[in-house]
Amino acid sequence: MSQAATYSVQTVLKDGTPIQIRALRASDEADMLAAIARTGPQSLQSRFFVLKRHFSEKERAYFMDVDFSNHVALAALAEEQGRYAIIGGGRYVVVEPGQAEMAFVVVDAWQGRGVGSLLLRHLTDIARAQGVRELTAEVLSDNTPMRSVFAKAGFRPGRSEDPRTVRLWLSLGSARPA
Repeated sequence: MSQAATYSVQTVLKDGTPIQIRALRASDEADMLAAIARTGPQSLQSRFFVLKRHFSEKERAYFMDVDFSNHVALAALAEEQGRYAIIGGGRYVVVEPGQAEMAFVVVDAWQGRGVGSLLLRHLTDIARAQGVRELTAEVLSDNTPMRSVFAKAGFRPGRSEDPRTVRLWLSLGSARPA
Protein backbone atom coordinates (compact mmCIF):
# COMPACT_ATOMS: atom_id res chain seq x y z
CA MET A 1 0.00 0.00 0.00
CA SER A 2 1.31 3.45 -0.83
CA GLN A 3 1.48 6.62 1.22
CA ALA A 4 -1.88 7.49 -0.34
CA ALA A 5 -3.50 5.08 2.14
CA THR A 6 -2.68 7.49 4.98
CA TYR A 7 -3.14 10.70 3.01
CA SER A 8 -4.70 13.51 5.04
CA VAL A 9 -4.61 17.29 4.70
CA GLN A 10 -6.50 20.16 6.27
CA THR A 11 -7.44 22.83 3.76
CA VAL A 12 -10.06 25.52 3.20
CA LEU A 13 -12.72 26.07 0.57
CA LYS A 14 -12.75 29.27 -1.46
CA ASP A 15 -15.17 30.78 1.10
CA GLY A 16 -12.77 29.99 3.96
CA THR A 17 -14.65 26.97 5.32
CA PRO A 18 -12.17 24.43 6.72
CA ILE A 19 -12.34 20.88 5.35
CA GLN A 20 -10.26 17.75 5.57
CA ILE A 21 -9.29 15.73 2.53
CA ARG A 22 -8.12 12.25 3.41
CA ALA A 23 -7.90 8.69 2.22
CA LEU A 24 -11.21 6.85 2.23
CA ARG A 25 -11.30 4.31 5.07
CA ALA A 26 -13.20 1.04 5.38
CA SER A 27 -14.97 2.56 8.40
CA ASP A 28 -16.38 5.33 6.15
CA GLU A 29 -19.02 3.15 4.48
CA ALA A 30 -22.00 4.35 6.58
CA ASP A 31 -20.94 8.00 6.26
CA MET A 32 -20.42 7.59 2.51
CA LEU A 33 -23.91 6.11 2.13
CA ALA A 34 -25.31 8.98 4.25
CA ALA A 35 -23.60 11.47 1.91
CA ILE A 36 -25.19 9.73 -1.09
CA ALA A 37 -28.57 9.99 0.64
CA ARG A 38 -28.02 13.78 0.93
CA THR A 39 -27.16 14.05 -2.77
CA GLY A 40 -29.94 14.87 -5.19
CA PRO A 41 -31.04 12.67 -8.09
CA GLN A 42 -29.60 14.99 -10.76
CA SER A 43 -26.18 15.03 -9.07
CA LEU A 44 -26.20 11.25 -8.75
CA GLN A 45 -27.19 10.86 -12.39
CA SER A 46 -24.32 13.18 -13.34
CA ARG A 47 -21.91 10.89 -11.44
CA PHE A 48 -23.30 7.45 -12.33
CA PHE A 49 -25.00 8.27 -15.69
CA VAL A 50 -28.17 6.61 -14.42
CA LEU A 51 -30.55 7.47 -11.61
CA LYS A 52 -28.92 5.80 -8.63
CA ARG A 53 -30.31 5.70 -5.10
CA HIS A 54 -29.21 2.31 -3.81
CA PHE A 55 -26.12 0.20 -4.29
CA SER A 56 -25.83 -3.56 -4.42
CA GLU A 57 -23.47 -5.33 -2.01
CA LYS A 58 -21.08 -5.82 -4.95
CA GLU A 59 -21.15 -2.08 -5.79
CA ARG A 60 -20.63 -1.11 -2.15
CA ALA A 61 -17.71 -3.51 -1.87
CA TYR A 62 -16.17 -2.04 -5.03
CA PHE A 63 -16.44 1.53 -3.74
CA MET A 64 -14.96 0.62 -0.37
CA ASP A 65 -12.29 -1.88 -1.49
CA VAL A 66 -9.57 0.64 -2.23
CA ASP A 67 -5.98 -0.64 -2.53
CA PHE A 68 -4.39 2.84 -2.91
CA SER A 69 -2.30 1.55 -5.77
CA ASN A 70 -4.66 0.80 -8.65
CA HIS A 71 -7.73 2.26 -6.94
CA VAL A 72 -7.28 5.47 -4.94
CA ALA A 73 -10.18 7.22 -3.20
CA LEU A 74 -10.28 10.41 -1.18
CA ALA A 75 -13.08 11.76 0.99
CA ALA A 76 -13.74 15.42 1.74
CA LEU A 77 -15.10 16.02 5.24
CA ALA A 78 -16.52 19.14 6.87
CA GLU A 79 -18.18 19.87 10.15
CA GLU A 80 -21.94 19.50 9.96
CA GLN A 81 -24.16 19.65 13.03
CA GLY A 82 -21.22 19.31 15.41
CA ARG A 83 -19.45 16.37 13.74
CA TYR A 84 -17.30 15.75 10.70
CA ALA A 85 -19.21 14.21 7.81
CA ILE A 86 -18.31 13.25 4.24
CA ILE A 87 -19.37 16.02 1.86
CA GLY A 88 -17.76 14.65 -1.28
CA GLY A 89 -15.41 12.11 -2.70
CA GLY A 90 -13.22 11.44 -5.65
CA ARG A 91 -11.31 8.46 -6.93
CA TYR A 92 -9.23 7.18 -9.74
CA VAL A 93 -8.90 3.64 -11.01
CA VAL A 94 -5.97 2.51 -13.13
CA VAL A 95 -7.48 1.17 -16.34
CA GLU A 96 -4.18 0.30 -18.01
CA PRO A 97 -0.56 0.86 -16.99
CA GLY A 98 0.05 4.60 -16.61
CA GLN A 99 -3.57 5.59 -17.27
CA ALA A 100 -6.35 6.10 -14.74
CA GLU A 101 -9.98 7.17 -14.94
CA MET A 102 -11.35 9.64 -12.38
CA ALA A 103 -14.81 10.30 -10.94
CA PHE A 104 -16.24 12.64 -8.30
CA VAL A 105 -19.42 13.33 -6.38
CA VAL A 106 -20.18 16.25 -4.06
CA VAL A 107 -23.22 16.54 -1.79
CA ASP A 108 -25.59 19.14 -3.28
CA ALA A 109 -25.35 21.59 -0.35
CA TRP A 110 -21.57 21.75 -0.87
CA GLN A 111 -21.49 22.11 -4.67
CA GLY A 112 -20.03 25.26 -6.20
CA ARG A 113 -17.74 25.88 -3.22
CA GLY A 114 -14.56 24.27 -4.56
CA VAL A 115 -14.83 20.77 -3.04
CA GLY A 116 -14.51 19.04 -6.43
CA SER A 117 -11.57 21.21 -7.46
CA LEU A 118 -9.69 20.41 -4.25
CA LEU A 119 -10.36 16.68 -4.58
CA LEU A 120 -9.18 16.80 -8.20
CA ARG A 121 -5.97 18.64 -7.26
CA HIS A 122 -5.09 16.20 -4.48
CA LEU A 123 -5.91 13.11 -6.57
CA THR A 124 -3.82 14.49 -9.44
CA ASP A 125 -0.86 14.99 -7.10
CA ILE A 126 -1.19 11.43 -5.78
CA ALA A 127 -1.53 10.01 -9.30
CA ARG A 128 1.58 11.86 -10.47
CA ALA A 129 3.57 10.62 -7.43
CA GLN A 130 2.43 7.05 -8.16
CA GLY A 131 3.60 7.15 -11.76
CA VAL A 132 0.29 7.70 -13.53
CA ARG A 133 0.99 9.46 -16.84
CA GLU A 134 -2.56 10.25 -17.98
CA LEU A 135 -5.86 10.89 -16.23
CA THR A 136 -9.21 10.61 -17.99
CA ALA A 137 -12.82 11.23 -17.06
CA GLU A 138 -16.15 10.63 -18.76
CA VAL A 139 -18.57 13.49 -18.05
CA LEU A 140 -22.13 13.89 -19.25
CA SER A 141 -22.19 16.54 -21.99
CA ASP A 142 -24.65 18.71 -20.07
CA ASN A 143 -22.66 18.60 -16.79
CA THR A 144 -21.23 22.07 -17.30
CA PRO A 145 -20.04 22.59 -13.69
CA MET A 146 -17.91 19.43 -13.66
CA ARG A 147 -16.61 20.07 -17.16
CA SER A 148 -15.53 23.50 -15.93
CA VAL A 149 -13.70 21.99 -12.93
CA PHE A 150 -11.78 19.68 -15.26
CA ALA A 151 -11.06 22.48 -17.78
CA LYS A 152 -9.63 24.73 -15.06
CA ALA A 153 -7.32 21.87 -14.08
CA GLY A 154 -6.04 21.63 -17.67
CA PHE A 155 -8.06 18.64 -18.91
CA ARG A 156 -8.74 18.61 -22.64
CA PRO A 157 -11.72 17.11 -24.46
CA GLY A 158 -11.22 13.94 -26.47
CA ARG A 159 -13.36 11.49 -28.37
CA SER A 160 -15.99 9.57 -26.43
CA GLU A 161 -17.63 6.31 -27.40
CA ASP A 162 -20.94 7.50 -25.89
CA PRO A 163 -22.64 10.48 -27.60
CA ARG A 164 -24.06 11.58 -24.21
CA THR A 165 -20.61 12.07 -22.73
CA VAL A 166 -17.41 14.02 -23.19
CA ARG A 167 -14.13 12.25 -22.55
CA LEU A 168 -11.62 14.53 -20.86
CA TRP A 169 -7.91 13.82 -20.42
CA LEU A 170 -4.86 15.30 -18.79
CA SER A 171 -1.26 14.35 -19.48
CA LEU A 172 0.79 14.33 -16.30
CA GLY A 173 3.99 14.54 -18.33
CA SER A 174 6.99 12.84 -16.90
CA ALA A 175 5.50 11.23 -13.82
CA ARG A 176 7.73 10.38 -10.88
CA PRO A 177 7.49 6.80 -9.63
CA ALA A 178 6.40 6.41 -6.00
